[in-house]
Amino acid sequence: MLKRSRHRYIFVTISLLLLLTANMTGCSRQPSKNNNDKYGGDPVNLIYYTIGEPDKDLQLVNNKINEIMAPKIGVTITYIKVSWQEYEDRLNTLISAGSPFDIAFAPNYAATAMRGAWLRLDDYLTSLGKDLYGSIDPTFWQGVRMNDGGIYGVPTNKELAVRDHWMYPASIVSKYNIDITKYNTLESLEPLLRLIGQEEPSYIPMELDQDSQNFFALYGYEYVVNNKVPLMVKSLDPSAKVVNIFETKEARQVLDTLRRYYKEGFINKDAALREPGGLKRGAKVFWKSSGGGPLSETTWSKDRGYKVVSNPVTPTVVTTESVRGGIMAVNANTKHPVECIKFLNLLNTDPEIRNLFNYGIEGVHYTLDEHGQAAPIPSKDSHGDPIPNAPASYAGVQYTQGNWFILKTMGGDNPEPLDKWDQFRKYNAEVIKSTVLGFTPDLSKLTAQTDNIEMIWKKYYPSLMTGSVDVDTILPKFNEELHQAGIDEIRQEVQKQLDVWRSVKR
Repeated sequence: MLKRSRHRYIFVTISLLLLLTANMTGCSRQPSKNNNDKYGGDPVNLIYYTIGEPDKDLQLVNNKINEIMAPKIGVTITYIKVSWQEYEDRLNTLISAGSPFDIAFAPNYAATAMRGAWLRLDDYLTSLGKDLYGSIDPTFWQGVRMNDGGIYGVPTNKELAVRDHWMYPASIVSKYNIDITKYNTLESLEPLLRLIGQEEPSYIPMELDQDSQNFFALYGYEYVVNNKVPLMVKSLDPSAKVVNIFETKEARQVLDTLRRYYKEGFINKDAALREPGGLKRGAKVFWKSSGGGPLSETTWSKDRGYKVVSNPVTPTVVTTESVRGGIMAVNANTKHPVECIKFLNLLNTDPEIRNLFNYGIEGVHYTLDEHGQAAPIPSKDSHGDPIPNAPASYAGVQYTQGNWFILKTMGGDNPEPLDKWDQFRKYNAEVIKSTVLGFTPDLSKLTAQTDNIEMIWKKYYPSLMTGSVDVDTILPKFNEELHQAGIDEIRQEVQKQLDVWRSVKR
């Protein structure tokens, strides 16, 4: 009896000592060196890759992001921008080599997802990322879901239908009283291009580059693999067959028209060699095409350095390509999946962080006007004077980095409407869904063929689609090499999978 009481006494004494120690530790807890009180200890750092020209103030913005984000979620990032021309090759190398990174902009989402590059997010989106999931239009999730039913990336919540817009300098349109809404076909542009060539010799009448323009969308076509495998289908025809677009009469019409324009001197002579991307600020270009939604001309005007006006020339159709245009994905091999989801959740739901990524630092890169709009601060020379047409010291690539609807609207010389996001919501509510939205062919057994076709595409597409070469000579060679590389085999496989997909959807 005495022995049992002594054991009990020792047990109680130890328990009391443990409780006392715990309480003393709690009372004397010191803040972490990062002032990260909510998330004690050092934050987890994530390596984040995205596309865009590295900015002069990128590190400054990165530091500010981390300063604000670490106390909120216990996460910091290493923010890496890779130039437009190099990004896809760099990302493919990172994936192939198994190099460490955590999150990346995924321009070729479906192909890399099928390679196993990205983390499946479904379980996270119903738990830790449920606020993120709820902040994005359900149609985007439909479009990014893969054939296995999984979601492997977070789409940018923006316009659902990315329409092709033809843009023009507002000053030239006003000077010649041009009704830009009358010009909706490639052929209809000829008198305008001729006018500019004769009356405005300092302007390039029509600017094209290596990636050129998807003129086939004017005829209702969309790609079903990717834009380097020329297999397309009519978006709104529920029984349309998959075709090699370069064997269609529509393609021949486009190519003949471009060739005529090139020979007339309307198209820039370096088009087949010009790298894709935005124009240099201040560049004098009359016609240029770009994909966008409502009010896109405000952003284009800012980028161009002068006011442009635009006319949408393709229908408001939501395609798989349009909803997958701005995806952020988590590396399947990340050591920090939970922290990645916390970061993506914050980026899509927290206005402070989202605006910082897009506009930079308030007071350094922009100011807020009386309407609460973000007015960019122009770059200045050593005397403090604004530098005309100078690139911004920081600029986020808006379509690649999260929810637009929590961004401030833009003020300054070309302010956006205060109801911009209401206009976007109305636009999104009225779009038409493609009949093949969400279809993703699995070509994992035909990778040699698709790789060869993409090489042939690079060899012929830039010169053909800029009018730089004779169509009668080059088009047959292009199609012949596509046949030799296996495009018929791929087309048949895609058609077979599409037939099955359609039968399940009905």
